Amino acid sequence: MLSYQHAYHAGNLADVHKHAALAWMLGYMTRKPKPLSYIESHAGRALYRLDAAEAAKTGEAAQGILKVADWFEADHPYARILAETRAEHGPLAYPGSPEIAARSLRADDRMHLAELHPQEHAALQAGMGQRAKVHRRDGIEMAIAQTPPEPRRGLLLIDPSWEIKDEYRAIPQAVRRIAKRWPVGCIVLWYPILRDAPHAAMLRALERDLPEGVRHEVTFPPARAGHGMTGSGLFVVNPPYGFHAQAQWLSTRFATLAPQG
Repeated sequence: MLSYQHAYHAGNLADVHKHAALAWMLGYMTRKPKPLSYIESHAGRALYRLDAAEAAKTGEAAQGILKVADWFEADHPYARILAETRAEHGPLAYPGSPEIAARSLRADDRMHLAELHPQEHAALQAGMGQRAKVHRRDGIEMAIAQTPPEPRRGLLLIDPSWEIKDEYRAIPQAVRRIAKRWPVGCIVLWYPILRDAPHAAMLRALERDLPEGVRHEVTFPPARAGHGMTGSGLFVVNPPYGFHAQAQWLSTRFATLAPQG
C-alpha cells in the first residue's frame, strides 16, 4: 500500500508486542554459531522519531513504548536494542524491525528487506547502508523469490499494512507456499486485531493449512477515541524453542493494561 507510512504508528503497543517477540526470537536463534537469513516483506524504515509530527498526531507511541518500557529488564533483547538505539540516536529514537534485526544479527548472517513505498524505501536504504540487501519490489514476491534462502536457517517477518482487503485472502496462500518451499524456516506473520475481526477467516485458513503454527494474541485499550485496533497477533510457523514461554510472559505484561472500555 503506497499510502501507508509507519511513522504514524511507530512504537505503539502492537509494535511492542511484535518487536519484543522478534528481538527475543532473533536473540535466541543467534546463540547457535551457525549463520542465518533474515527476510522481511514490508520493512518500512530502519529508524523512527517518537517526537516527530506523525507520532504526535496519533499519540500511539505515548500509549505504547513510552508508557511500558519498564516492562523489560535490561537483559531482554528488545530492551538492549532500544538502549543501543537511544544511545546512538537520542532518547526519542525508535528502531523499526529492520534495525532490530540488524542489531541482532552477526557478520556472517544475511538480510533481505523489501519496501515498495518510494520515500520509505529511500529512508530504509539510507538507514541500512551495507547491512542489508534492500529490494524495491512487492514484499511477498520478494519473499517467495528468496526462499529457500542461503543460509537456509532463518526467519521471515511478514508485516503488511493490511489496508488492502485482499491481503487477508492472499497472505495465507503465500504463507502456505513459502512454508512448503522452506520447511525449516521460522515464518512470523503479524496482524492487527480490529473491532470487525477481518483476521478471523484468515486465521481459520492458516490453522487449517498449517496446524503446527503457533498463534499468540494480546489485547489492549485503543490508543485514542475511535481507534479501531484493540490488539495484536502473531502466527508463527516453526517458532524457536522457548517461544511459548516468552509469549506467555508477554501476555502477562499486556494483561496489566487498563481494561478496554
